[in-house]
Amino acid sequence: MRFPLVSNSFPQLCLTIIPVTVMLVGFTDSANALSISRLGSFETGQSAGSEISAYDPTSQRLFVTNGANNRIDILSITDPSNPTKFGEIDLASLGGGVNSVAVKNGLVAAAVQANTVTDPGTVAFFDVSGTFLNSITVGALPDMLTFTPDRTKLLVANEGEPNQDYSIDPEGSISIIDLSLGVASATTTTADFSAFNSSNLDPNVRIFGPGATIQQDLEPEYIAVSGDGQTAFITLQENNAFAILDIPNATITDVVGLGFKDHNLPGNGLDASDRDTGINIQNWPVFGMYQPDAISSFQVGNQTYYITANEGDARDYDTFSEEVRVNGVTLDPTAFPNSSTLRQNTNLGRLNITNTLGDTDGDGDFDALYAFGARSFSIWDDQGNLVFDSGDDLEQITASLLPSLFNSQGTVTDFDTRSDNKGPEPEGITVGQVGNSLYSFVGLERIGGFMVYDLTDPTNPLFVHYQNDTAIGDISPEGLLFISAEDSPNGQSLLVLTNEVSGNTVIYSVTTPEPASILGLMMVGLIGGLTRKSSTKQK
Repeated sequence: MRFPLVSNSFPQLCLTIIPVTVMLVGFTDSANALSISRLGSFETGQSAGSEISAYDPTSQRLFVTNGANNRIDILSITDPSNPTKFGEIDLASLGGGVNSVAVKNGLVAAAVQANTVTDPGTVAFFDVSGTFLNSITVGALPDMLTFTPDRTKLLVANEGEPNQDYSIDPEGSISIIDLSLGVASATTTTADFSAFNSSNLDPNVRIFGPGATIQQDLEPEYIAVSGDGQTAFITLQENNAFAILDIPNATITDVVGLGFKDHNLPGNGLDASDRDTGINIQNWPVFGMYQPDAISSFQVGNQTYYITANEGDARDYDTFSEEVRVNGVTLDPTAFPNSSTLRQNTNLGRLNITNTLGDTDGDGDFDALYAFGARSFSIWDDQGNLVFDSGDDLEQITASLLPSLFNSQGTVTDFDTRSDNKGPEPEGITVGQVGNSLYSFVGLERIGGFMVYDLTDPTNPLFVHYQNDTAIGDISPEGLLFISAEDSPNGQSLLVLTNEVSGNTVIYSVTTPEPASILGLMMVGLIGGLTRKSSTKQK
Protein backbone atom coordinates (compact mmCIF):
# COMPACT_ATOMS: atom_id res chain seq x y z
CA MET A 1 0.00 0.00 0.00
CA ARG A 2 1.48 3.31 -1.07
CA PHE A 3 1.04 6.49 0.92
CA PRO A 4 -2.08 8.08 -0.64
CA LEU A 5 -1.14 11.67 -1.49
CA VAL A 6 -3.10 12.39 -4.64
CA SER A 7 -5.28 15.21 -3.34
CA ASN A 8 -5.52 17.68 -0.50
CA SER A 9 -7.69 15.32 1.55
CA PHE A 10 -5.86 13.23 4.13
CA PRO A 11 -8.40 11.46 6.36
CA GLN A 12 -5.80 8.93 7.53
CA LEU A 13 -3.27 11.44 8.87
CA CYS A 14 -3.06 13.60 11.92
CA LEU A 15 -0.70 16.32 13.10
CA THR A 16 -0.21 16.64 16.83
CA ILE A 17 1.41 19.87 18.03
CA ILE A 18 2.90 19.88 21.50
CA PRO A 19 4.56 22.95 23.09
CA VAL A 20 8.32 23.22 22.53
CA THR A 21 8.58 20.15 20.31
CA VAL A 22 6.73 19.14 17.18
CA MET A 23 5.54 15.56 16.90
CA LEU A 24 4.26 14.49 13.53
CA VAL A 25 2.16 11.36 13.51
CA GLY A 26 0.59 9.57 10.55
CA PHE A 27 -1.80 6.65 10.69
CA THR A 28 -3.00 4.21 8.08
CA ASP A 29 -5.49 2.68 10.50
CA SER A 30 -5.83 2.19 14.24
CA ALA A 31 -4.29 -1.30 14.11
CA ASN A 32 -0.99 0.23 13.00
CA ALA A 33 -0.95 3.15 15.43
CA LEU A 34 2.05 3.70 17.68
CA SER A 35 2.66 6.14 20.49
CA ILE A 36 6.14 7.65 20.17
CA SER A 37 7.49 10.01 22.81
CA ARG A 38 10.83 11.77 23.06
CA LEU A 39 12.08 10.81 26.50
CA GLY A 40 15.52 12.35 26.83
CA SER A 41 18.72 13.43 25.13
CA PHE A 42 22.44 13.46 25.85
CA GLU A 43 24.13 16.51 24.32
CA THR A 44 27.78 16.62 23.31
CA GLY A 45 27.51 20.08 21.74
CA GLN A 46 29.77 18.96 18.90
CA SER A 47 29.13 18.10 15.28
CA ALA A 48 29.97 14.39 14.79
CA GLY A 49 29.72 13.97 18.56
CA SER A 50 27.07 11.25 18.18
CA GLU A 51 27.06 8.86 15.22
CA ILE A 52 26.50 5.14 15.95
CA SER A 53 25.23 3.49 19.15
CA ALA A 54 25.04 0.04 20.74
CA TYR A 55 23.34 -1.12 23.94
CA ASP A 56 24.15 -3.54 26.74
CA PRO A 57 20.96 -4.61 28.58
CA THR A 58 22.72 -5.95 31.69
CA SER A 59 24.51 -2.73 32.56
CA GLN A 60 21.79 -0.58 30.89
CA ARG A 61 24.48 1.41 29.11
CA LEU A 62 24.65 2.92 25.66
CA PHE A 63 27.95 3.05 23.78
CA VAL A 64 28.01 5.95 21.32
CA THR A 65 30.75 6.70 18.82
CA ASN A 66 31.99 10.26 19.12
CA GLY A 67 33.76 11.04 15.85
CA ALA A 68 34.61 14.57 16.94
CA ASN A 69 36.88 13.26 19.70
CA ASN A 70 37.73 9.75 18.43
CA ARG A 71 36.18 8.08 21.44
CA ILE A 72 33.18 6.10 22.62
CA ASP A 73 30.94 7.82 25.14
CA ILE A 74 29.41 5.42 27.67
CA LEU A 75 25.94 6.57 28.72
CA SER A 76 23.85 5.19 31.54
CA ILE A 77 20.20 4.97 30.51
CA THR A 78 18.86 3.38 33.68
CA ASP A 79 16.46 6.30 33.46
CA PRO A 80 15.89 6.70 29.68
CA SER A 81 14.46 10.18 30.25
CA ASN A 82 17.77 11.29 31.71
CA PRO A 83 20.76 9.66 29.96
CA THR A 84 23.95 10.49 31.83
CA LYS A 85 27.58 9.98 31.02
CA PHE A 86 29.17 7.04 32.83
CA GLY A 87 32.56 7.27 31.17
CA GLU A 88 34.40 7.25 27.87
CA ILE A 89 36.81 5.12 25.86
CA ASP A 90 39.63 7.07 24.25
CA LEU A 91 40.66 5.46 20.95
CA ALA A 92 43.38 7.89 19.86
CA SER A 93 46.15 5.39 20.61
CA LEU A 94 44.49 2.80 18.37
CA GLY A 95 43.95 4.80 15.20
CA GLY A 96 42.67 7.85 13.42
CA GLY A 97 38.92 7.62 13.91
CA VAL A 98 36.14 5.45 15.30
CA ASN A 99 33.51 4.34 12.78
CA SER A 100 31.27 1.82 14.52
CA VAL A 101 30.51 0.06 17.79
CA ALA A 102 28.72 -3.18 18.71
CA VAL A 103 27.94 -4.92 22.01
CA LYS A 104 27.05 -8.52 22.89
CA ASN A 105 27.05 -10.22 26.31
CA GLY A 106 29.06 -7.45 27.92
CA LEU A 107 31.70 -7.36 25.17
CA VAL A 108 32.15 -4.01 23.43
CA ALA A 109 33.76 -3.94 19.96
CA ALA A 110 34.90 -0.76 18.21
CA ALA A 111 35.96 -0.33 14.56
CA VAL A 112 38.85 2.10 14.28
CA GLN A 113 40.47 3.27 11.07
CA ALA A 114 44.24 3.72 10.84
CA ASN A 115 45.87 7.14 11.04
CA THR A 116 46.60 6.65 7.34
CA VAL A 117 43.16 5.64 6.12
CA THR A 118 44.46 3.20 3.48
CA ASP A 119 46.42 1.18 6.07
CA PRO A 120 44.93 -1.82 7.91
CA GLY A 121 42.50 -0.84 10.65
CA THR A 122 41.79 -2.19 14.12
CA VAL A 123 38.93 -3.76 16.03
CA ALA A 124 39.36 -3.12 19.76
CA PHE A 125 37.50 -4.96 22.52
CA PHE A 126 36.48 -3.60 25.93
CA ASP A 127 34.24 -4.53 28.81
CA VAL A 128 31.17 -2.43 29.59
CA SER A 129 33.17 -0.19 31.94
CA GLY A 130 35.63 0.65 29.16
CA THR A 131 38.51 -1.58 30.23
CA PHE A 132 40.67 -2.64 27.27
CA LEU A 133 40.68 -6.39 26.60
CA ASN A 134 42.27 -7.03 23.20
CA SER A 135 42.71 -5.66 19.68
CA ILE A 136 42.72 -7.33 16.26
CA THR A 137 44.12 -6.01 12.97
CA VAL A 138 41.55 -5.99 10.15
CA GLY A 139 41.33 -4.51 6.65
CA ALA A 140 41.57 -0.88 5.62
CA LEU A 141 38.84 1.46 6.83
CA PRO A 142 36.68 -0.84 8.97
CA ASP A 143 33.36 0.93 8.51
CA MET A 144 30.83 -1.21 10.38
CA LEU A 145 30.81 -4.29 12.57
CA THR A 146 28.17 -6.61 14.00
CA PHE A 147 27.98 -9.80 16.06
CA THR A 148 26.36 -12.98 14.79
CA PRO A 149 23.23 -14.07 16.72
CA ASP A 150 25.13 -16.82 18.56
CA ARG A 151 27.73 -14.25 19.65
CA THR A 152 30.64 -16.43 18.55
CA LYS A 153 31.71 -14.26 15.62
CA LEU A 154 32.13 -10.58 14.84
CA LEU A 155 31.81 -9.48 11.21
CA VAL A 156 33.65 -6.37 10.06
CA ALA A 157 33.06 -4.50 6.77
CA ASN A 158 36.43 -3.19 5.57
CA GLU A 159 35.50 -0.53 3.05
CA GLY A 160 38.99 0.06 1.67
CA GLU A 161 38.46 3.51 0.17
CA PRO A 162 41.33 4.97 -1.92
CA ASN A 163 43.43 7.96 -0.97
CA GLN A 164 42.66 11.35 -2.52
CA ASP A 165 44.89 11.01 -5.59
CA TYR A 166 43.86 7.36 -6.14
CA SER A 167 47.49 6.25 -5.97
CA ILE A 168 46.57 3.75 -3.23
CA ASP A 169 43.31 1.80 -3.37
CA PRO A 170 43.07 -0.99 -0.75
CA GLU A 171 41.01 -4.09 -1.40
CA GLY A 172 37.60 -4.28 0.21
CA SER A 173 36.96 -7.31 2.43
CA ILE A 174 35.07 -8.79 5.36
CA SER A 175 36.95 -9.77 8.51
CA ILE A 176 35.40 -12.62 10.49
CA ILE A 177 36.67 -12.59 14.08
CA ASP A 178 36.12 -15.89 15.89
CA LEU A 179 35.37 -15.32 19.58
CA SER A 180 34.29 -18.86 20.46
CA LEU A 181 37.36 -19.37 22.69
CA GLY A 182 37.05 -15.97 24.31
CA VAL A 183 38.21 -12.49 23.38
CA ALA A 184 41.78 -13.10 24.53
CA SER A 185 42.07 -15.99 22.03
CA ALA A 186 40.27 -14.29 19.13
CA THR A 187 41.34 -15.25 15.62
CA THR A 188 40.58 -13.66 12.27
CA THR A 189 39.64 -14.97 8.83
CA THR A 190 39.29 -12.69 5.80
CA ALA A 191 36.58 -13.12 3.18
CA ASP A 192 37.64 -11.28 0.03
CA PHE A 193 36.55 -10.90 -3.57
CA SER A 194 39.44 -12.76 -5.19
CA ALA A 195 37.05 -15.33 -6.72
CA PHE A 196 35.40 -12.66 -8.86
CA ASN A 197 36.66 -11.39 -12.17
CA SER A 198 35.02 -9.70 -15.11
CA SER A 199 33.73 -12.98 -16.51
CA ASN A 200 31.79 -14.07 -13.42
CA LEU A 201 30.75 -10.74 -11.94
CA ASP A 202 27.17 -9.53 -12.35
CA PRO A 203 27.40 -6.88 -15.12
CA ASN A 204 25.03 -4.65 -13.12
CA VAL A 205 27.70 -4.19 -10.44
CA ARG A 206 29.43 -0.85 -10.90
CA ILE A 207 33.22 -1.21 -11.28
CA PHE A 208 34.56 2.19 -12.26
CA GLY A 209 37.42 3.41 -10.06
CA PRO A 210 40.40 4.52 -12.19
CA GLY A 211 42.82 1.61 -12.56
CA ALA A 212 41.03 -0.42 -9.88
CA THR A 213 40.74 -4.18 -9.86
CA ILE A 214 37.40 -5.70 -8.89
CA GLN A 215 38.76 -6.42 -5.41
CA GLN A 216 39.89 -2.83 -5.01
CA ASP A 217 36.72 -1.34 -6.41
CA LEU A 218 34.22 -3.22 -4.23
CA GLU A 219 33.72 -1.28 -0.98
CA PRO A 220 31.79 -3.08 1.82
CA GLU A 221 29.73 -0.60 3.81
CA TYR A 222 27.17 -2.18 6.14
CA ILE A 223 26.27 -5.73 7.26
CA ALA A 224 23.04 -7.52 8.16
CA VAL A 225 23.01 -11.13 9.38
CA SER A 226 20.24 -13.65 8.81
CA GLY A 227 18.39 -14.94 11.86
CA ASP A 228 20.07 -18.34 11.68
CA GLY A 229 23.51 -16.74 11.60
CA GLN A 230 24.54 -18.54 8.44
CA THR A 231 24.40 -15.70 5.90
CA ALA A 232 25.17 -12.01 5.80
CA PHE A 233 24.18 -9.39 3.24
CA ILE A 234 26.73 -6.59 2.86
CA THR A 235 25.92 -3.35 1.09
CA LEU A 236 28.46 -2.21 -1.52
CA GLN A 237 27.13 1.33 -1.72
CA GLU A 238 29.21 2.92 -4.46
CA ASN A 239 28.96 -0.29 -6.48
CA ASN A 240 25.13 -0.39 -6.20
CA ALA A 241 25.30 -4.01 -5.11
CA PHE A 242 25.11 -6.60 -2.32
CA ALA A 243 27.80 -9.06 -1.36
CA ILE A 244 26.46 -12.32 0.09
CA LEU A 245 28.63 -13.97 2.74
CA ASP A 246 28.57 -17.63 3.74
CA ILE A 247 29.57 -17.08 7.38
CA PRO A 248 30.60 -20.63 8.43
CA ASN A 249 32.82 -20.97 5.35
CA ALA A 250 34.06 -17.36 5.42
CA THR A 251 33.33 -17.03 1.70
CA ILE A 252 31.70 -14.39 -0.45
CA THR A 253 29.38 -16.54 -2.54
CA ASP A 254 27.84 -13.86 -4.75
CA VAL A 255 27.88 -10.18 -5.65
CA VAL A 256 24.43 -9.05 -6.76
CA GLY A 257 23.82 -5.87 -8.74
CA LEU A 258 20.71 -4.01 -7.57
CA GLY A 259 19.67 -2.46 -10.86
CA PHE A 260 18.03 0.92 -11.20
CA LYS A 261 14.84 2.68 -10.20
CA ASP A 262 12.85 4.33 -12.98
CA HIS A 263 11.79 7.78 -11.79
CA ASN A 264 9.59 8.11 -14.87
CA LEU A 265 7.10 5.55 -13.56
CA PRO A 266 3.99 6.52 -11.57
CA GLY A 267 4.73 6.62 -7.86
CA ASN A 268 8.48 7.00 -8.43
CA GLY A 269 8.62 10.78 -8.79
CA LEU A 270 11.18 13.12 -7.28
CA ASP A 271 11.80 16.82 -6.81
CA ALA A 272 14.91 17.25 -8.96
CA SER A 273 15.64 20.97 -8.57
CA ASP A 274 16.77 23.27 -5.77
CA ARG A 275 15.98 26.29 -7.95
CA ASP A 276 12.26 25.81 -8.64
CA THR A 277 11.07 27.83 -5.58
CA GLY A 278 8.69 25.12 -4.44
CA ILE A 279 7.86 21.47 -3.90
CA ASN A 280 7.58 19.81 -7.29
CA ILE A 281 7.52 16.03 -7.03
CA GLN A 282 6.98 14.55 -10.46
CA ASN A 283 8.21 11.98 -12.93
CA TRP A 284 11.41 12.61 -14.83
CA PRO A 285 13.43 10.55 -17.36
CA VAL A 286 16.01 9.61 -14.73
CA PHE A 287 17.16 6.33 -13.23
CA GLY A 288 18.10 6.13 -9.57
CA MET A 289 20.94 3.93 -8.35
CA TYR A 290 19.71 2.36 -5.10
CA GLN A 291 23.17 2.56 -3.47
CA PRO A 292 22.03 1.54 0.03
CA ASP A 293 23.93 2.54 3.14
CA ALA A 294 22.43 0.83 6.21
CA ILE A 295 20.81 -2.60 5.98
CA SER A 296 18.87 -4.68 8.49
CA SER A 297 17.42 -8.17 8.38
CA PHE A 298 14.08 -9.47 9.62
CA GLN A 299 12.00 -12.61 9.33
CA VAL A 300 8.35 -13.10 8.46
CA GLY A 301 7.24 -16.72 8.64
CA ASN A 302 10.13 -18.81 7.37
CA GLN A 303 11.40 -16.12 5.01
CA THR A 304 14.33 -13.80 5.71
CA TYR A 305 14.16 -10.31 4.25
CA TYR A 306 16.66 -7.46 4.09
CA ILE A 307 15.64 -3.81 4.32
CA THR A 308 17.86 -0.98 3.08
CA ALA A 309 18.08 2.79 3.36
CA ASN A 310 18.88 3.91 -0.19
CA GLU A 311 21.01 6.94 0.57
CA GLY A 312 23.28 7.10 -2.50
CA ASP A 313 26.91 8.16 -2.62
CA ALA A 314 29.31 9.53 -5.23
CA ARG A 315 33.04 9.00 -5.52
CA ASP A 316 34.63 12.42 -5.30
CA TYR A 317 38.43 12.53 -5.03
CA ASP A 318 41.12 15.01 -5.99
CA THR A 319 41.99 13.16 -9.19
CA PHE A 320 38.64 11.51 -9.90
CA SER A 321 35.05 12.67 -9.47
CA GLU A 322 31.99 11.07 -11.03
CA GLU A 323 29.51 13.76 -10.00
CA VAL A 324 28.19 16.13 -12.68
CA ARG A 325 24.98 18.07 -13.22
CA VAL A 326 22.57 17.39 -16.03
CA ASN A 327 23.15 20.86 -17.49
CA GLY A 328 26.87 20.07 -17.62
CA VAL A 329 26.56 17.15 -20.05
CA THR A 330 25.36 16.72 -23.63
CA LEU A 331 22.06 14.89 -23.97
CA ASP A 332 21.43 12.63 -26.94
CA PRO A 333 18.83 14.37 -29.16
CA THR A 334 17.02 11.13 -29.93
CA ALA A 335 16.78 9.96 -26.34
CA PHE A 336 15.96 13.47 -25.10
CA PRO A 337 14.17 15.45 -27.84
CA ASN A 338 13.24 18.08 -25.21
CA SER A 339 16.79 18.40 -23.92
CA SER A 340 16.81 22.20 -23.83
CA THR A 341 13.81 22.14 -21.48
CA LEU A 342 15.23 19.38 -19.32
CA ARG A 343 18.55 21.21 -18.92
CA GLN A 344 16.91 24.27 -17.35
CA ASN A 345 17.81 24.78 -13.68
CA THR A 346 14.16 24.67 -12.65
CA ASN A 347 13.79 21.23 -14.26
CA LEU A 348 16.60 18.66 -14.39
CA GLY A 349 19.53 20.98 -14.99
CA ARG A 350 20.74 21.05 -11.39
CA LEU A 351 20.30 17.34 -10.66
CA ASN A 352 23.52 15.55 -9.75
CA ILE A 353 24.19 12.44 -11.83
CA THR A 354 27.11 10.12 -12.47
CA ASN A 355 29.31 10.53 -15.52
CA THR A 356 30.22 6.83 -15.44
CA LEU A 357 26.87 5.61 -16.82
CA GLY A 358 24.50 6.75 -19.53
CA ASP A 359 26.55 6.90 -22.72
CA THR A 360 25.21 3.58 -23.94
CA ASP A 361 26.46 3.83 -27.53
CA GLY A 362 29.84 5.37 -26.75
CA ASP A 363 29.39 8.50 -28.88
CA GLY A 364 30.10 10.99 -26.11
CA ASP A 365 26.58 12.13 -25.24
CA PHE A 366 24.18 10.78 -22.62
CA ASP A 367 21.43 8.41 -23.68
CA ALA A 368 20.25 7.86 -20.08
CA LEU A 369 20.67 9.69 -16.78
CA TYR A 370 21.59 8.00 -13.47
CA ALA A 371 21.17 9.83 -10.16
CA PHE A 372 22.66 8.91 -6.78
CA GLY A 373 20.41 6.99 -4.41
CA ALA A 374 16.74 6.09 -4.75
CA ARG A 375 15.25 8.45 -2.10
CA SER A 376 13.52 5.43 -0.58
CA PHE A 377 13.83 2.32 1.48
CA SER A 378 13.61 -1.11 -0.14
CA ILE A 379 12.94 -4.69 0.92
CA TRP A 380 14.81 -7.57 -0.71
CA ASP A 381 14.43 -11.34 -0.41
CA ASP A 382 17.22 -13.70 0.60
CA GLN A 383 18.41 -13.95 -3.01
CA GLY A 384 18.72 -10.19 -3.40
CA ASN A 385 15.53 -9.75 -5.42
CA LEU A 386 13.55 -6.54 -4.88
CA VAL A 387 10.14 -7.20 -3.30
CA PHE A 388 9.21 -3.63 -2.30
CA ASP A 389 10.37 -0.06 -2.78
CA SER A 390 8.77 2.94 -1.08
CA GLY A 391 8.75 4.91 -4.35
CA ASP A 392 8.40 8.63 -3.66
CA ASP A 393 6.77 8.16 -0.23
CA LEU A 394 9.56 9.85 1.72
CA GLU A 395 9.36 13.06 -0.27
CA GLN A 396 5.56 12.98 -0.48
CA ILE A 397 5.12 12.48 3.25
CA THR A 398 7.61 15.14 4.29
CA ALA A 399 6.10 17.55 1.74
CA SER A 400 2.70 17.08 3.33
CA LEU A 401 3.61 16.95 6.99
CA LEU A 402 6.56 19.34 7.18
CA PRO A 403 6.66 21.43 4.00
CA SER A 404 8.82 24.19 5.47
CA LEU A 405 11.69 21.73 5.89
CA PHE A 406 11.18 19.86 2.62
CA ASN A 407 14.48 18.48 1.27
CA SER A 408 16.36 20.77 3.65
CA GLN A 409 19.35 20.22 5.90
CA GLY A 410 17.21 20.63 8.98
CA THR A 411 16.37 24.35 8.98
CA VAL A 412 13.76 26.42 7.18
CA THR A 413 16.51 28.55 5.65
CA ASP A 414 17.70 25.42 3.83
CA PHE A 415 14.29 24.68 2.30
CA ASP A 416 14.58 22.63 -0.92
CA THR A 417 18.38 22.86 -1.03
CA ARG A 418 18.81 19.08 -1.25
CA SER A 419 16.34 18.41 -4.05
CA ASP A 420 19.15 18.33 -6.61
CA ASN A 421 21.16 15.89 -4.52
CA LYS A 422 19.52 12.82 -2.95
CA GLY A 423 16.55 14.63 -1.40
CA PRO A 424 15.73 13.55 2.18
CA GLU A 425 18.68 11.11 2.06
CA PRO A 426 17.56 8.02 3.99
CA GLU A 427 20.67 6.65 5.71
CA GLY A 428 19.98 4.68 8.88
CA ILE A 429 17.48 1.85 9.23
CA THR A 430 16.52 -0.70 11.86
CA VAL A 431 13.71 -3.14 12.60
CA GLY A 432 11.97 -3.98 15.86
CA GLN A 433 8.86 -5.60 17.26
CA VAL A 434 6.38 -3.57 19.28
CA GLY A 435 3.46 -5.53 20.65
CA ASN A 436 2.49 -8.07 18.03
CA SER A 437 3.75 -6.14 15.02
CA LEU A 438 7.12 -5.68 13.32
CA TYR A 439 8.16 -2.16 12.33
CA SER A 440 10.92 -0.52 10.35
CA PHE A 441 12.42 2.79 11.44
CA VAL A 442 14.00 4.86 8.66
CA GLY A 443 16.24 7.81 9.50
CA LEU A 444 16.28 10.80 7.14
CA GLU A 445 19.75 12.34 7.32
CA ARG A 446 18.87 15.71 5.77
CA ILE A 447 15.38 16.85 6.74
CA GLY A 448 15.80 14.92 9.99
CA GLY A 449 13.71 12.57 12.06
CA PHE A 450 12.52 9.09 11.20
CA MET A 451 9.62 7.31 9.57
CA VAL A 452 7.94 4.15 10.78
CA TYR A 453 6.36 1.45 8.62
CA ASP A 454 4.49 -1.70 9.62
CA LEU A 455 6.24 -4.71 8.06
CA THR A 456 3.50 -7.30 8.65
CA ASP A 457 3.35 -7.79 4.89
CA PRO A 458 6.90 -7.22 3.55
CA THR A 459 5.56 -6.77 0.03
CA ASN A 460 3.21 -4.02 1.19
CA PRO A 461 4.52 -2.09 4.24
CA LEU A 462 2.14 0.42 5.78
CA PHE A 463 3.18 3.94 6.73
CA VAL A 464 2.53 4.54 10.43
CA HIS A 465 4.36 7.58 11.76
CA TYR A 466 6.78 10.40 11.02
CA GLN A 467 8.71 11.96 13.90
CA ASN A 468 10.74 15.13 13.43
CA ASP A 469 12.29 17.12 16.26
CA THR A 470 14.61 19.44 14.37
CA ALA A 471 12.70 22.35 15.91
CA ILE A 472 14.47 21.66 19.18
CA GLY A 473 17.83 20.89 17.62
CA ASP A 474 17.90 17.19 16.69
CA ILE A 475 19.63 17.42 13.30
CA SER A 476 20.86 14.77 10.88
CA PRO A 477 20.34 11.25 12.24
CA GLU A 478 23.26 8.97 11.36
CA GLY A 479 22.32 5.79 13.21
CA LEU A 480 19.18 4.19 14.64
CA LEU A 481 19.09 1.54 17.37
CA PHE A 482 16.01 -0.37 18.50
CA ILE A 483 15.90 -1.71 22.07
CA SER A 484 13.24 -4.32 22.72
CA ALA A 485 10.85 -3.99 25.66
CA GLU A 486 12.37 -7.06 27.31
CA ASP A 487 15.86 -5.48 27.23
CA SER A 488 14.74 -1.94 28.00
CA PRO A 489 15.38 -0.27 31.38
CA ASN A 490 11.76 0.89 31.66
CA GLY A 491 9.99 -2.10 30.12
CA GLN A 492 9.05 -0.16 26.99
CA SER A 493 10.47 -0.52 23.51
CA LEU A 494 12.97 2.25 22.86
CA LEU A 495 14.45 3.84 19.76
CA VAL A 496 17.82 5.57 19.98
CA LEU A 497 18.65 8.23 17.40
CA THR A 498 22.25 9.42 17.10
CA ASN A 499 22.24 12.82 15.40
CA GLU A 500 25.52 13.59 13.67
CA VAL A 501 25.23 17.32 12.97
CA SER A 502 23.69 18.32 16.32
CA GLY A 503 25.86 15.76 18.12
CA ASN A 504 23.16 14.50 20.49
CA THR A 505 21.81 11.07 21.35
CA VAL A 506 18.02 10.97 21.69
CA ILE A 507 15.89 8.23 23.27
CA TYR A 508 12.27 7.65 22.28
CA SER A 509 9.69 5.33 23.78
CA VAL A 510 7.73 3.32 21.24
CA THR A 511 4.51 1.80 22.54
CA THR A 512 1.13 0.65 21.33
CA PRO A 513 -1.40 3.18 22.65
CA GLU A 514 -4.70 2.30 24.25
CA PRO A 515 -7.75 2.67 21.94
CA ALA A 516 -8.83 5.86 23.75
CA SER A 517 -5.40 7.41 23.13
CA ILE A 518 -5.61 6.58 19.44
CA LEU A 519 -9.00 8.27 19.17
CA GLY A 520 -7.69 11.33 20.97
CA LEU A 521 -4.72 11.71 18.65
CA MET A 522 -6.91 11.33 15.59
CA MET A 523 -9.35 13.96 16.88
CA VAL A 524 -6.51 16.44 17.44
CA GLY A 525 -5.32 15.79 13.91
CA LEU A 526 -8.75 16.25 12.40
CA ILE A 527 -9.21 19.53 14.25
CA GLY A 528 -5.76 20.79 13.28
CA GLY A 529 -5.99 19.59 9.70
CA LEU A 530 -3.24 19.39 7.15
CA THR A 531 -2.45 21.54 4.17
CA ARG A 532 -0.17 20.28 1.46
CA LYS A 533 2.02 23.16 0.31
CA SER A 534 3.19 21.94 -3.05
CA SER A 535 2.77 22.93 -6.64
CA THR A 536 2.36 20.96 -9.83
CA LYS A 537 4.69 21.69 -12.68
CA GLN A 538 4.25 20.29 -16.16
CA LYS A 539 7.27 19.33 -18.22
